[in-house]
Amino acid sequence: MIREHFDALETRDPEQRERDLFTRLPAQIAHAKAHAPWFAASLREVEPAAITSRHALARLPVIRKHELIELQKRQRPFGGLVAARWGQLGRVFSSPGPIYEPEGRNPDYWRTARALFAAGFRAGDLVHNSFSYHMTPGAWILEGGALALGCTVFPGGVGQTEQQVQAMADLQPQGYVGTPSFLRILLDKADELGLKIPSLTKALVSGEAFLPPVREALKARGIQGFQAYATADLGVIAYETPAREGLVVDEDVIVEIVRPGTGEPVPEGEVGEVVVTTFNPTYPLIRFGTGDLSAVLPGASPCGRTNMRIRGWMGRADQTTKVKGMFVHPEQVEAVRQRHPGIVKARLVVTNPDAVDTMTLLCEGAGDAAAIADSLRELTKLRGEVKFVARLPNDGKVISDERKFE
Repeated sequence: MIREHFDALETRDPEQRERDLFTRLPAQIAHAKAHAPWFAASLREVEPAAITSRHALARLPVIRKHELIELQKRQRPFGGLVAARWGQLGRVFSSPGPIYEPEGRNPDYWRTARALFAAGFRAGDLVHNSFSYHMTPGAWILEGGALALGCTVFPGGVGQTEQQVQAMADLQPQGYVGTPSFLRILLDKADELGLKIPSLTKALVSGEAFLPPVREALKARGIQGFQAYATADLGVIAYETPAREGLVVDEDVIVEIVRPGTGEPVPEGEVGEVVVTTFNPTYPLIRFGTGDLSAVLPGASPCGRTNMRIRGWMGRADQTTKVKGMFVHPEQVEAVRQRHPGIVKARLVVTNPDAVDTMTLLCEGAGDAAAIADSLRELTKLRGEVKFVARLPNDGKVISDERKFE
């Protein structure tokens, strides 16, 4: 019988999954408080045994990715968020910032085997890995899952295109992992050199948008491409399945979609920031704000997997901008909204007519425009106009920088 799913967890009753996750959560929060100093401080008033629902989880603070640089500067190497010491870690990586990320010693540390399986990878496959093996964790993230799945990995890395293509022609891999754009470069180089790689029929891509023209170009060559949404901090968050309807959330994380600049969950279908809680004992991130925008898709996937689905990457939630030399943050816009209960949604639009920075706060709802303008000035130290609109777009934008600099 052909196996359609990685394991029985993927087809659990959704209510059972929710019970299972929130039965596990208190122990993870207790572990984070006991072994990671930042969580010991930020959650000092939290009783782990009380966090047994999404409502309770939503009351905990969000730690956002952009905060890691300063946290790590103040407390090397990991800002007090890692619950392990040198020797207990297998590797340590550096991403731009720099941000240092740990890798634990357990197999498939970043949980990529499940995503690879959904993309058609199976034990016995040879996988050509063109993510970077230098300093950053990209290649290791995918390699760990491939090895756990029973695949063999060729560590292509980045660059050296001609040598990589020659290796592919010689070894005939069944699968590719890397960015979609680099796969197209490799295939074009193979054409240029007259090399054939008929064995290559599947790809799991990440690291950049997987645009429909690229997907179709690969399909025309007989390669089925799937995408995974992963970060160096969290591992795989969600992955594409043969249903091609959004990305299914991984079984070992809790995903929330919150209003940018806050920790407040948005209604299903509304665009917001992806916030993730992981059960990783090495890096026990509780409510980690990725800075990415997405939205929940209603219903279950036709592929039979029953977990939450998200739409995939829809932009960045960290919309901080500089106006007249002052930084304006989404948190400040949200603070204005919260002061005036009649505002359902708010969006700060920044323009520069006549080369002068101008702010306009668009408000969905009702209220006293003059009072709202006063709050905007008090909280941002900048003057701005307030306008009411019938409806704001559902795209997660809190600050829209529409200035022209041509």
